[in-house]
Amino acid sequence: MSFLSLIFASVLGWFISSLVGGGSSFILMPIVGIFLGTTAIPPVLTIGGMLGSSERAFVYRKNINWTILKWDIPGAILGAVLGALALTKIHLEGLTILIGLFLLLSALNYIFKPVKITFKVKAWHFLPASLIYGFFSGLLGSMAPLLVPFYLNYGLEKEQLLGTQATTRIIIHGVKIITYGLLGLFNWHYISYGILIGLAAFPGNLLGHIFLAKLSEKGFQKLVISFVMFSGIFILWEQRELLSFWN
Repeated sequence: MSFLSLIFASVLGWFISSLVGGGSSFILMPIVGIFLGTTAIPPVLTIGGMLGSSERAFVYRKNINWTILKWDIPGAILGAVLGALALTKIHLEGLTILIGLFLLLSALNYIFKPVKITFKVKAWHFLPASLIYGFFSGLLGSMAPLLVPFYLNYGLEKEQLLGTQATTRIIIHGVKIITYGLLGLFNWHYISYGILIGLAAFPGNLLGHIFLAKLSEKGFQKLVISFVMFSGIFILWEQRELLSFWN
């Protein structure tokens, strides 16, 4: 039952993420947690994410924005190492609230501001942004679409966004795999399940590619913004006990 549930969740999650610029982790994290335990989430999702992102980056390899990646990759590597090293040492619930607020406000800004660009983004901005993204990805196993508002405001179109995003995630997942391995966080049980959901990502990506080709740029942007808003609300809801404590 656990095999079938993980396969279905991965196919569905990667299909949705092709249309909204992310989201597979929101579906997979609770399923992995239920069947394998919360400690399995970072290593299992990292292996699965590496395989799924590699297939997506290959499909959209001609659309990758290498100017962004020149800034993305150094920050992503450093952030992923720091986050993976911090995995067994600290908890940063308070900072995840800031991420949630940023995503929610970014989405609201898009909705209520009748302009294509809501804040100006230069290529070098991806260095600190990817460092933060990589850190939380290393710490939590996956991360909300923190970089998506930056990609949209930089002016990336749908295939460019997916290809560039997937390439950044390959780097982050690769660094995490090495760091998790050195920390002894992998076992054959986690590796096998990670490969399972990674292979199940392929048909999900394939379905997503088919539907994405029929989706207009405006329709894609609306879906992405909706997902960014949902992610912000979801993160804040997850930290509702901490928020109520502050009150």
